[in-house]
Amino acid sequence: MKFRAVIITAPNLCSESDDIMNKKISLGLAISLIAIASAVTFILTSFFSLQSFNEKVVDVNEKSQKYSSLQRLDSYVRDNYYGEIDEGVLTDGILKGYVSGLDDDYSRFLTEDEYINEQNDDEGHIVGLGLTLAQDESGYIRIDEIMEGSPVAEQHCKIGDIITAIDGVDVKTTGFDESVQAMRGAEGSDIKLTIRRDGIDSDYTFTRCSIEVVTVTGEMLNGFIGYVKITGFKKNTPEQFIETLERLTSNGAKGLIFDVRNNSGGLVTVLEECVDPLLPEGVIATAEYKDGHSETIIYSDASELDLPMAVLVNEETASAGELFAAALRDFKEAPLIGVQTYGKGVMQNTTEFNNGAVVLTVAQYKTAVSECYDGVGLAPDVQVENEQPEMDAQFNKAVETINIALDK
Repeated sequence: MKFRAVIITAPNLCSESDDIMNKKISLGLAISLIAIASAVTFILTSFFSLQSFNEKVVDVNEKSQKYSSLQRLDSYVRDNYYGEIDEGVLTDGILKGYVSGLDDDYSRFLTEDEYINEQNDDEGHIVGLGLTLAQDESGYIRIDEIMEGSPVAEQHCKIGDIITAIDGVDVKTTGFDESVQAMRGAEGSDIKLTIRRDGIDSDYTFTRCSIEVVTVTGEMLNGFIGYVKITGFKKNTPEQFIETLERLTSNGAKGLIFDVRNNSGGLVTVLEECVDPLLPEGVIATAEYKDGHSETIIYSDASELDLPMAVLVNEETASAGELFAAALRDFKEAPLIGVQTYGKGVMQNTTEFNNGAVVLTVAQYKTAVSECYDGVGLAPDVQVENEQPEMDAQFNKAVETINIALDK
């Protein structure tokens, strides 16, 4: 009988036990990690929520203190002020003071009348007599300029005439600022001015009217250079600009000089219509807002005027005037001739508020090529000072620059 050895292999109980233990440890560890992560998330969330809450509480407390101070001041004034309080004027003053407290050169609150005047000015129309006025050394008002279409011009008043009284009230008694304010009024209303010339006072009655402001003029120089003067950017500026540009180019202009000296700006929103015919296709300028997002504010299509150009600038060239100059330099290689510009590269929005309006700085802007020039200005490519009042050296240099470009 043969015996056969039979080897029975028992299950590896030790190995299976280790696997089960490892699984248990892994599951426990995972649960622990989840718990720890949840705790950390809770702590961080609580921390930041508490921090946010504390910031809000501080902000609320600060606001409460401001309003409480204003309330105490109001109570004190009403209890002790000897004169009468005009509630409307007081409210306007409070709102003006708040915006003034931002310490921003360009933000302001406008009363209802100021807002109406601002809207008329933006439209490119003024209601009044069309006079530029200055305080004379005598204390009265001197006429420095008379706009074309002014009702004053129709009665042959002259630059240099002195206004001594408005509606019978002496200017020196009222004061310069108040007298100028008194000259404003509704279209169609009458005003009586006492005007002194050669020591003789004469009374005239004028009717206030709406006068279109001309911001663009142009002429041909030497038969082949177009000269375009832009004094500001208003809603009617693009129409005047295109008409002037077409007239000069159709008359044979081979080069263009744009003069934005003493142009303090105006509406950035109208710039696109002015620079579009001059520049290549693409984004020309953008604005960056408080939350970090950017918007295109000037875009040019494929149509482009292929002529040599130059831009005249000075220390009073600002805002939209600077952006116009920067765009032509960056995209047309038009040299800037003159002196360093003012340096206003921030944009304001006007929003109706409380029967008036808030003009608030909301963004910085720049061309798509160069940096924002706010607070810095644009450095001219050709530095030229007008040292002799009787000779415009900047203008002469611009003409010379275009002539050289045309000779190439």
